[in-house]
Amino acid sequence: MATPADPTPTPAAEDPIRQAARLRSDPHSLARPEQVRVEHMGLALRVDFANSMLRGDAVLAIDRSGSDPLAPLRLDTAGLTIQAVAAAKLEVAVGDQGVVELAPLSTHPAFIDVEFRFEPAAGQPELGTALVIEVPEGMDLVRVSYSTLPSASGLQWLTPEQTAGKALPFLYSQSQAIHARSWIPCQDSPGVRTTWDAAITVEDRFTPVMAAAFSEPLAILPEEVGSHAVRFVMPKPVPAYLIALAVGQLERRELGSRTAVWADPSVVEAAAREFVDMESMLASAEQLYGPYAWGRYDVLVLPPAFPFGGMENPCMTFATPTILAGDRSLVSLIAHELAHSWSGNLVTNRTWGDLWLNEGFTVYFERRIVEAIYGRERAEIEAGIGKRELLAELGDPEILANTPELQHLRTDLAGLDADANFSTVPYEKGALLLRTLEETYGRERFDAVLREWFESHAFGSVSTDDFINFIGLELIGVSEPLAGKQAPNLAEWIDGAGLPASAPEPSSAPLEAVGQAATQWIAGSLALADLSTKDWSAWHWLHFLRSLPPELGSERMAELDQAFHLTESGNSEILGQWLVLVARQRYEPAFARLEQFLIEVGRRKYLTPIYRALLTSDAGKVQAKAIYAKARPGYHSISRGSIDEMVGTPPAGDP
Repeated sequence: MATPADPTPTPAAEDPIRQAARLRSDPHSLARPEQVRVEHMGLALRVDFANSMLRGDAVLAIDRSGSDPLAPLRLDTAGLTIQAVAAAKLEVAVGDQGVVELAPLSTHPAFIDVEFRFEPAAGQPELGTALVIEVPEGMDLVRVSYSTLPSASGLQWLTPEQTAGKALPFLYSQSQAIHARSWIPCQDSPGVRTTWDAAITVEDRFTPVMAAAFSEPLAILPEEVGSHAVRFVMPKPVPAYLIALAVGQLERRELGSRTAVWADPSVVEAAAREFVDMESMLASAEQLYGPYAWGRYDVLVLPPAFPFGGMENPCMTFATPTILAGDRSLVSLIAHELAHSWSGNLVTNRTWGDLWLNEGFTVYFERRIVEAIYGRERAEIEAGIGKRELLAELGDPEILANTPELQHLRTDLAGLDADANFSTVPYEKGALLLRTLEETYGRERFDAVLREWFESHAFGSVSTDDFINFIGLELIGVSEPLAGKQAPNLAEWIDGAGLPASAPEPSSAPLEAVGQAATQWIAGSLALADLSTKDWSAWHWLHFLRSLPPELGSERMAELDQAFHLTESGNSEILGQWLVLVARQRYEPAFARLEQFLIEVGRRKYLTPIYRALLTSDAGKVQAKAIYAKARPGYHSISRGSIDEMVGTPPAGDP
């Protein structure tokens, strides 16, 4: 007798790579910290500009309290050249900052050579190679002698011509998400936090800075004449992606008792004027969510090749020069990176699939700082722009429309690149969830809960489940919603695609007026001469330009350009959006400016939409390839990775 077919489909077998990744505590790390964990890291590194490499030692203090006392130490590496590995018993005094300082221990006489091997990540070359070290029983100090490759993805070596002053070469690190392993042998997971110290040796003409609590000069060896060494110490535990180094011709300007700006001498004064509100921002942030935990808050303005707006390294944000607009209109980026001192640095997502716990919290916090310093209207305009960008990406088949799994706040990244989750979703959707909680229970109540979140999870790494449990115990389970409100459906927000229909709508009257003006101009009922733009910020202009129809035409483009000189704009947000229109509309008078911008600026936020717009026409494709051939050598590897996929990978051997 035949048996009816089972109506329940058999689930497809999971890809072996995803299956293997899921078995690790962090799918993007080959370390096994539950067996042997790095507790403190000491770096002793020489910066070699002639060969574009770092060389020296990483000395690691380890905790072997796992279930297997003979388990090896496993470290993440990517392209590191390992010269030797040795081990010793840690028997040194605690430093005056309350942590063991290991950087001076490179020549400790008690080290003995130990066995090590490499284990690559099957099917995921972007994870690099596990360095597996057999540490003898009773030893808890490991020294790895190594050097980096010129192609290390976490380092960019710039020629003098690629810097603002064009006097000296420049080096900076960018370790998020999993690029620390390309310049430090480490347990490269946001779920592993360590204290660290470093001794950095450079030629006398250079100034090194790090994301650390303080620095001091060190004595140098006789063979290092013409160089100097600087000690840096970070006494608070941080994940590896927050260890940062920059070396170049740098000057510093104090902005307040705890704040300063660092930059090329040709840029530092302009940066100091632009960031004059940093001390006020810091005070406003503390008033909201508790004391600042990192001592100083400085900003380093990097050369234009930097692929991001900013990187929230503790004590020292690394920032793009594209925010130097001259009118402080783009300093919300500084508010964002400052807010990361709480959300991301103090309390960190455990894996990159929970990125929204870093970025969504930070966007919400950033706008509270902006509101405190610049007023509610500006904060609401920026929030309105943010929501519109989110909705645009959710509806764009080239970005998120065809990947519903990446529209979740909690994202399964097993087997995927760690950078796959970096879209507007963790930023803007995450911030909208927190705003929903604020509007449901009241700002005063929600602020108290958020402050408790930071205090109770300080210097820890958290998951989305931790958030769900906390918010249930501290807010949803014990507080009544305000009149007319109901508790949000966390499952819909966290594990659902798209944006819930109940998502807040920032007050958008100013943006609606701008959008209406764009519509009237297109319809011919409003002349540009009658359009009052005197009080428009960059955000007004962004909305105006994005409100224009897809087929505007060169004649209308010329009319706009003649009226407002958009091709000559010194505001990168306005210029970047204008150049998207230039590329799509084939507005030839601005082609020279477009090429110049794409060659000079490495910020991915601007590059990807401009190149994408160029690629919408056959002539644009030819133009994009020609420009990219010139621009690519100056881009950071992170930006190259994005644009290679769009424009096409250049011939083998290209930088």
